[in-house]
Amino acid sequence: MATLTHQESVTAEYLQVSPNARKRFITIIVAGVILLVIGLLLAAFHVGEAAHEGAAAHGAVAGHEGAAHHGSPIWIKRLLVSLWHNNVFFTGVSVIGTVFMAIQYVAYAGWSVLIKRINEAMSAWVLPGGVLLVLIFGISLINNDIFHWTLPGIMTKGNPNYDHIIAGKAGFLSVPFYLIRTISYITIWVVFTNKLRALSLAEDLNGGTEYFHKSITASALFLVLFAVTSSMSAWDWVMSIDTHWFSTMFGWYVFASWWVSGIAATTLCVIILKQMGYLSFVQAGHLHDLGKFMFGFSIFWTYVWFSQFMLIWYANLPEESVYFNQRLGGFNGQYTWLFFFNLLINFAFPFLVMMTRDAKRQMIMLKIVSIAILIGHWFDFYLMIMPATMQANNGFVIEFGVALVFLGSFLLLLTKRLSQASLVPLHHPFLDESIHHTT
Repeated sequence: MATLTHQESVTAEYLQVSPNARKRFITIIVAGVILLVIGLLLAAFHVGEAAHEGAAAHGAVAGHEGAAHHGSPIWIKRLLVSLWHNNVFFTGVSVIGTVFMAIQYVAYAGWSVLIKRINEAMSAWVLPGGVLLVLIFGISLINNDIFHWTLPGIMTKGNPNYDHIIAGKAGFLSVPFYLIRTISYITIWVVFTNKLRALSLAEDLNGGTEYFHKSITASALFLVLFAVTSSMSAWDWVMSIDTHWFSTMFGWYVFASWWVSGIAATTLCVIILKQMGYLSFVQAGHLHDLGKFMFGFSIFWTYVWFSQFMLIWYANLPEESVYFNQRLGGFNGQYTWLFFFNLLINFAFPFLVMMTRDAKRQMIMLKIVSIAILIGHWFDFYLMIMPATMQANNGFVIEFGVALVFLGSFLLLLTKRLSQASLVPLHHPFLDESIHHTT
């Protein structure tokens, strides 16, 4: 068993979550609820006004169109779709905390030891996020508001709703099988998240290298399982919304968006804690490495984005190009500006700002880029989900309101878990290496 010499010079740091901090998080939630209510009222009023004008102008024709409408009223559908969008985003960011920590273990990385408790805390949303995924999916089945393939009779030949393309995917796209897969993904993620957290806390308590080696074994197994479940969850939770469309690169694309968002969230937490006086041993070298991760994986996300777009554009097959046609010029161009904004904020901005070494070592620059990346990839998921569900009936007031509710809830869980253990893992075998890390 290794002899640990750093315990005498390093002391535990415990986050004290002040009542004012909790009030701020609750204020974010309340602000989100208020914005959500305003958005719902505006959406309901707009729909009601449009229906009234349509009835006055077209009479019976408008009545016929209204009868042909499928799904919930627009304002309810927007709420459900926004709940799905935000929960998929936050659940992905949360599980990246476990993924990042697992990669550090199997790589025998020492530099990241001082920030591993942030990764552990980020993963607190995985379980509630998984529960919400199942609940929202169940509610969406009532009027088939999110997934077109759940429409009754869509896979039954002779039914008015029959779609032979979707029927060809019946073996995969069935409600029971979908729920089994979703519950399996979340169960795997939660089990390994809790396992790594328990080993980390036991290491704090008892010391030694036994828990470190057990963490490496658990991390290796988790990464193999995550490689499969992350791609499949992307197919299920996002790609199956565009039921006719498919892309062999989509699993990588969603993972890249989750991954760079998770790194940005980690970096932002490190900077905020550092500015509050915690993480005293975190130095410019650690920030530099986090900055390199953000810089590099922003380029990686762009590489996957371009590879997917270029191949589909070049082949020009209708069953593939429809996805980009909707987002570039479809629905009266409502998503066109967002399509280009997506590239600007998620690639051009972090690439240009983070190009120099000094920028990767300055907290203010890292803070700005981290926030930009998180906002940008929230919009990235918006662009993945909204065109196929809401078409031209999209908006932002409801969506921003739901996002604030999720953000406040996420921060409450994050800070609660952060406060439950020392921010410095005192008995980690590589703690000395992390403390003396320079780049």
